[in-house]
Amino acid sequence: MSDRSLRGMRLGAQSMETEAGVEPAARQRVEYRCEDGEQVFVIFAIEADIPATWMSKTGKVAKLVNGEAKVEESKEKPVRTHWDMLLERRSVEDLETILKDRLTKLRTTRSAAEAAVKAAAKA
Repeated sequence: MSDRSLRGMRLGAQSMETEAGVEPAARQRVEYRCEDGEQVFVIFAIEADIPATWMSKTGKVAKLVNGEAKVEESKEKPVRTHWDMLLERRSVEDLETILKDRLTKLRTTRSAAEAAVKAAAKA
């Protein structure tokens, strides 16, 4: 049975292509520095747009050391929150009145429910 088995490579395990004649893209090493002096070095392609800030491994924001500080303009509209949309429909005074009414209603239903529980416990 073993003389009839197929022999070969595992599919997808290794590439049959060689890297002969392949030139890697030109790169540049860019330095960023945090306010506390931590240095961050990042490798970019020559053609890449270099961001003005970079997040370090420690979670701090690092600024570009030797380069143009481009102002990144957002072409997107700012995100509208629920609060922004609510303020488009009602004033703050209206909202305070509605809140007061809802709290009063909630407190009366809670006190009625507590009274019903106490009456059921006595019975």
